[in-house]
Amino acid sequence: MARINLLPWRAERRKQRQREFYGMLGFAAVAGVLLSLLCWFYYDRQISGQNERNAFLEAEIAKVQEQNKEIERLDRQKDRLLARKKVIEELQGKRSQMVHLFDSLVRTIPDGVVLTALKQEGDILTLEGRTQSNARVSTYMRNLESSGWMTNPELSIIEAKAQEANSGSALDIKSLPYVFMLKVKLPAPGDNPNAQTDSAAPVADAAPGTVLATPAASDTATSAPAAADVPAAAAPQKEAKS
Repeated sequence: MARINLLPWRAERRKQRQREFYGMLGFAAVAGVLLSLLCWFYYDRQISGQNERNAFLEAEIAKVQEQNKEIERLDRQKDRLLARKKVIEELQGKRSQMVHLFDSLVRTIPDGVVLTALKQEGDILTLEGRTQSNARVSTYMRNLESSGWMTNPELSIIEAKAQEANSGSALDIKSLPYVFMLKVKLPAPGDNPNAQTDSAAPVADAAPGTVLATPAASDTATSAPAAADVPAAAAPQKEAKS
């Protein structure tokens, strides 16, 4: 005998399919949530590791910057020490140079020329004075050139000034009619110029009674005092010889 199912099997099958669908949907949601959590955990660990590396690098960079500052400070200190060493070496080189320089000034100045001021700027020495004539200045420049301790004499100014009455001395600075200013170049510290100031005799144009008015220091321009008086008997002796 055939059996006929009169129950609503279609509705049951629909409910069964709905349950299966919701079950699969829930499983997919749970799997998605788990996968999202795994991805979040993975990237969170990556970010944390990168932050730790960044912090380590920043700390090392700070250390390197401190070391660079220390190196710069040491470099500045080194430069200061080298500058001091250079100054000391220059002073040691100029210690004997000044002696030879003033000795050369005395030996090279001719009769009828008086220095009133000296000024040194680096390796340039400026000489100011008064003279009886232009020829005296030319002779003085030649003597300076041949001295060995001063080179390249260059005449800057030579002009006539009003003479003043003699005060009784054989050679008065203010009685000389011409004022001149010339510049010479000094040798660098440590150089050994071929000077003959120690072995050669004084220049022929220089006279024993020549007056050299020089300042106490070569780096500041000062006014020299009046020329020393020559004994009254010196002039008649010179005239007698001539």
